[in-house]
Amino acid sequence: MHLAYPAVLSSLLFCTGLYGVLARRNAILVLMSVELMLNAVNLNLVAFDVWLSKAARDTLHSGQALTLFTIAIAAAEIGIGLAIVLAVYRGRGTSDIDKLRDTAESPDDGGPDGSLPDGSAPDAGAEAVTDEKAEATA
Repeated sequence: MHLAYPAVLSSLLFCTGLYGVLARRNAILVLMSVELMLNAVNLNLVAFDVWLSKAARDTLHSGQALTLFTIAIAAAEIGIGLAIVLAVYRGRGTSDIDKLRDTAESPDDGGPDGSLPDGSAPDAGAEAVTDEKAEATA
């Protein structure tokens, strides 16, 4: 088989994975896209290893060894990644990447420095009015 076939297939898989990483909002789909990109790299490693071993008879098959290493790293990455996604989903109720923010930043009270998302300071008079209403009803 010619080297162009697995190289083209690998580039298509990698581009599909890259599109998935850039366009998806769900964290699990992003992890699946990263796995697709790693599999494209593995396909390239094995294809080039086979192609180069035809030229030299005494080779170490380093492409296949590196592919096994990449598979082991990908398995560890997906295990840790899924554990993190499940922990975030249990804590926040969503796995949407756009909705995940730092816990110190909420859209109501602003960032960690107390400022609102538009950069202005929170209105101190609004808190006084609500405190007066609470005292009047008590």
